[in-house]
Amino acid sequence: MAEQNKKKLNPGWFLLLIALPLTDLVLTIRYILHGKNVAIFNPKGLIAQEQHNVMVLTLTVLVAIALPTLLILFFFAWKYRDTNLKSNHTPNGRRGRTFDLTIWLIPTLVMLLLVSIMWTSTHNLVPQKAIVSDTKPLTIQVISLRWKWLFLYPEQKIATVNLVQLPINTPVTFEMTADETPMSSFWIPNLGGQLYTMTSHVNRLNLMATTIGEYPGSSAEINGAGFAGMKFTARAGSSADFEAWVKSVQQSPDVLDTAAYTNLLNPSQYNPAASYSTFNPNLFASVISKYQGPGGHHH
Repeated sequence: MAEQNKKKLNPGWFLLLIALPLTDLVLTIRYILHGKNVAIFNPKGLIAQEQHNVMVLTLTVLVAIALPTLLILFFFAWKYRDTNLKSNHTPNGRRGRTFDLTIWLIPTLVMLLLVSIMWTSTHNLVPQKAIVSDTKPLTIQVISLRWKWLFLYPEQKIATVNLVQLPINTPVTFEMTADETPMSSFWIPNLGGQLYTMTSHVNRLNLMATTIGEYPGSSAEINGAGFAGMKFTARAGSSADFEAWVKSVQQSPDVLDTAAYTNLLNPSQYNPAASYSTFNPNLFASVISKYQGPGGHHH
């Protein structure tokens, strides 16, 4: 009977029972995600790639600690099982200083390592920090409305709704505010993190696409009845594609005048993409000052 119990509790069998479900889980997840644009695994911008690298590094450190810990836990549970009469179980035995020091030193070193990673990456990836590049940066002004996104290109003097065109390998500064809408969260997951838009304030988010493609953008926080349809497309192309697109939009018969902007302020859902060949250059500043009292200023 003891021999049968010994065979049943062979550690190799337990390791196999653990490895098989884990392998099955990994293969199942891979099958489900195959062909899907899961942004966390599919970075297409400089910031998103840096964020991905930080998460992978952090996960590697955690796994490097978790796996040995689980194996040691399994080893002790197996070694000091009830049926193992050869092991000496002395829970009240005295421990040496080396043991206590090791028990505290390992988690402390892991914590310090994770803190150093997070501290450095948090400062390097702060959204307001400009991206260093030899390429001239592009500024795009963003106004969140109910429930749509308005993009203004001050240098190109064009505007779009629910579509933003970006040249790859070019730093882009999104200057963001809101008009007659609750606070919204501007997010292009494949390119980087999110940042909030709010009335009377300007938030700046710096991103840079590195791969040609179309990526979904949205409001990452519930902000009213039309939240589900407050989506837009971020289209990244070559510099030549961007210039050609700008020229085509400049030929559009639609103009973002006062009447057109007033119409955009009306709540609407699931708005199709639209483009305007010109707009009032003071529009963005007027939206900010609209919610400020005398002597007000924005950040």
